[in-house]
Amino acid sequence: MRKGGTAMQAGLLDTYGTAISRRAAPAWILSALLFASYILLYFGPLPRLGLRFDVFQRAAEALHLGSKWTLYGLLYTLAITLGGLFVLRRHGNSPYQRIRTLCVVAVQVVFAFALPLVMQVFGRREYYFSYFWPLKIEYLYPSVILQQPFLILAWSFLGSLVAFPLLAYFLGKRFYCSWICGCGGLANTAGEPFRHLSNKSVGAWRVEKVSVHAVLFLAVVTTAIVWVNWAIGKQHPEFSRFAFGVQQWYGFAIGAMFAGVLGVGLYPLMGTRVWCRFGCPMAALLGLVQKFGRFRITVKKDMCIACGNCSTYCEMGIDVRWYAQRQENIVRASCVGCGVCASVCPRGVLSLENGAGHADRFPGSDRPVAAFLEAVGVRSAP
Repeated sequence: MRKGGTAMQAGLLDTYGTAISRRAAPAWILSALLFASYILLYFGPLPRLGLRFDVFQRAAEALHLGSKWTLYGLLYTLAITLGGLFVLRRHGNSPYQRIRTLCVVAVQVVFAFALPLVMQVFGRREYYFSYFWPLKIEYLYPSVILQQPFLILAWSFLGSLVAFPLLAYFLGKRFYCSWICGCGGLANTAGEPFRHLSNKSVGAWRVEKVSVHAVLFLAVVTTAIVWVNWAIGKQHPEFSRFAFGVQQWYGFAIGAMFAGVLGVGLYPLMGTRVWCRFGCPMAALLGLVQKFGRFRITVKKDMCIACGNCSTYCEMGIDVRWYAQRQENIVRASCVGCGVCASVCPRGVLSLENGAGHADRFPGSDRPVAAFLEAVGVRSAP
C-alpha cells in the first residue's frame, strides 16, 4: 500500500482484509478453478466427463501459439510478472525484496520462457535453463539429456550435482528456491496474498520432514532405474517395461498431481509452498546441504516483542517467533530465505546472514560477493 507516494510495508490487517486471502468463498472458488485448469492441462480431453476436446490446445491454436504448453508457459510467465509487481508494491521498501523479485521475474521471462521458444524456432529441442534435477527429473534421463548439445549436458550435470550443492552450502537454498526456481517464483509473486495460510503446527513440520525426503528418495531411485534401463534394457525387455512404468508413475503422481494439481490448486487454502514444503526433491536436497552450511537467520538479543508478524508471513510454516523469543538463530532445512520475515519485523530483529567464520566469501572473489550481498540486505556474521 502507499501513503503520500511512498511505499509502505503491508501489515496484518491488510493481509486478512480480503475474502480471497482468508479461506472465504472466493478462495474456495479460486482453488476449484485452479484444480480444474491443471487437470484439463495435464489430462484433457476427458471423454468420460463429456469433454471430447483439449481445451488448452484449442485455445493455443486459436491464439496461433501451436502448443498448449506454449500457452501455459505464457500464462505462467504473466502470472509471475504481474505477481511481481504486486510484491514490489507490497514489500518494495526492502532492497532485498526488490532485487529478489526482479531477479525471479527476469529468470522466468528469459530462461524459462523466451530461450526455450528461441530454441524451437531454430529447430532445437527446447530446454528450460532454470530447472534442474531432481526438480526437473527428466533432465538427467539419458533419453532426454543425451539428445542435447554438450554444453547443455554439462550445464545440467554440473548444475545439479556440483554447483548447486556448493551454492547451497555458502548461500543457503534461497539462491535457487527464492531467486531462480519457477515454482518458488510463482509462490513468491502471484502467491503472495496466500503466504500466511501455511500451517505452522509441529504436526505439519513432522509430516513435511518425512514426505519431502521420501520424494527425494523416489526421485533418486527413479533416475537410477531409468539409467540402468538405458544400459541393459534392450537385453532385458521385462526390466524395460518395469522401468517405463516407474518413469510414468513418477511423472503422473509427483510431476503432475503433486507439483501441479495439488501444488498450485491449494494456494488459496493451504498457502503457496505446499509443493515446496512437502514434495519438492530439489528443496529436500538443497535443504540437507543448507542445514550444515553458512546460511541462517540471526536474532538480535532482547528485542523481540512477540508481535507474530514473522511467523504469520512465513510461507514455509516455520514458527519464526518461537526462535526469536528464545533468542535462537534459525537454521532450518525448509527455510527458503525469502526474507519476508525480516521485512515485516517492526523492530529489525531478524537478519539473513551467511556466517561460520568466512561469511559471503569464495576463494579469490570474496569482496564482490560480500559487497553484493550487503547491497541487498544480507550481512556477514562475525
